[in-house]
Amino acid sequence: MRDVSSRSGVSGGAGTSQPLALAGMLFAVSMTFIDQTIVSIAAPSIIRELGLSSSGMQWVVNSYLLSLAAFFALGGRVADVLGHRRMMLVGTVVFVVSSALCGAVPEGGAALAWLVVFRAVQGLGAALMFPAALAVVVEVFPVERRGRALALFFGVSGGLTALGPILGGVLTSWTWRAIFWVNVPVAVVAVVLTLLARIRNTPRPEPIDWQGAALVAVGMGLSVLGLQQAQTWGWDSALTWLCIIGGLAVLALLVVVELRTDHPLISMQIFRDRAFSVDNAVLFFSMMAFVPVFFFASVYAQVSLGYSPNEAGLYLLLFFAGFGPASQIGGRMLDRRGARPPMLLGTLVGAVGFALWAVKITDLSLGAQWPYIVLAGAGIGLLLTPASTDAVNRAIGRSYGEVTGITQTVRNYSASVSLAVLGTVLLHTLTDRVQQTLEAQGLAAGPAHSAADRIAQSITGHGGGSGAPTGVDSSVVRQIQVDFAEANRPVLIGMAAALVVAYLCARLHPGTRVTAASEAAEPVPHPAP
Repeated sequence: MRDVSSRSGVSGGAGTSQPLALAGMLFAVSMTFIDQTIVSIAAPSIIRELGLSSSGMQWVVNSYLLSLAAFFALGGRVADVLGHRRMMLVGTVVFVVSSALCGAVPEGGAALAWLVVFRAVQGLGAALMFPAALAVVVEVFPVERRGRALALFFGVSGGLTALGPILGGVLTSWTWRAIFWVNVPVAVVAVVLTLLARIRNTPRPEPIDWQGAALVAVGMGLSVLGLQQAQTWGWDSALTWLCIIGGLAVLALLVVVELRTDHPLISMQIFRDRAFSVDNAVLFFSMMAFVPVFFFASVYAQVSLGYSPNEAGLYLLLFFAGFGPASQIGGRMLDRRGARPPMLLGTLVGAVGFALWAVKITDLSLGAQWPYIVLAGAGIGLLLTPASTDAVNRAIGRSYGEVTGITQTVRNYSASVSLAVLGTVLLHTLTDRVQQTLEAQGLAAGPAHSAADRIAQSITGHGGGSGAPTGVDSSVVRQIQVDFAEANRPVLIGMAAALVVAYLCARLHPGTRVTAASEAAEPVPHPAP
């Protein structure tokens, strides 16, 4: 199998400052990563002050994620057409303005609609910004240094996700509105650094496939909505499956339409590259472990270990103690040997780490768990940068934004599937175990089941738990903490299993590498100064 010899790329432009460009992109995307977890911490305060219901608050959280899922592909394509630097700046402005408006929500009957709308606009801004920011890093750094640069990009930005609960706790102690307002100074720094870096904008004047954009938005939006609402509506609800199957049917229609379109939103020919398809398969299954671990581990730390939200954030930082250094190692392995070796190693290390973490989860002791939490994080760190970077490197005609939109859509959809499935496993397992605990205390089966269901819902409900269950006799609380730990065991085993599947996918990678020579082999269409 030959090395790839039909890829394109440039490494920035004359006068571009690589360090400033990377720093600017990191500041920009940091807002989107922190925002995934910070709002959940402030949820109780928002509900109290604005008088929202729990289901209403759920829509505040979900509207952001739904918008991300719907518009990632469009954001990537628009970035290629209008220029990566330009769309990074546009996305940043959209994101920060909508953030400020979320923080300025008025009290009263319009509060819920206001928050849901501007959270959705936040998601749109993130979908415009993230593919463009990643494409800027890819363009600025030559292929032989790209792995290390993107290792820093993914390592730092991924680590910031764990800071969300800590930062959320600190800011909420002042006012919950600050969790949105904090994005303003961060965005200002990102814009200033981007301008100082003198990054060249490289538009490619081509039509935008609005029909494809509509199909992917409807398809992703419907299916992700069904997955998000599965625990609320129930897996036996016709509405749940109508959304999931209907969304998948629209996505299937998208494939047919894109194959017949001259300038498609998503160029299906990229999937003929076996390495690209394998990279995305590895990302899909590995993200089933990576993204949901923030929710499950945070709630576990608060319920079973009795940690505060801030302490739960520190618990998550153990994961990044392994993730951060390993992402640098994975990036260097990519530069030297290609994506296949670090993906194989990372999936194996991660699977072992999650499996051993599952074994120790019921010890209710940080000392017994931390080596395996670090090991799980190291596995994800080893594979994430190589899989993501190798996929972007294989973009046809410098369509880095389009390819980034594809990979981020894959990651987002994978997380939605995993949260829905593993969340259901957690809920049912916990309900059964708590019912057994209550029956052992002398409660009849019927009332025990009702109470167990109520306790399980309060702990695992959207937005996370807030410590040990309340309204339960103190003599039972400790056993329920153990029950919750036991219920998390199949969740971690499921994550380990997903990484085993990712390992099997990684074995199919052809092992080819994208080199500077192969990137230069294909002429870049529509060059622009």
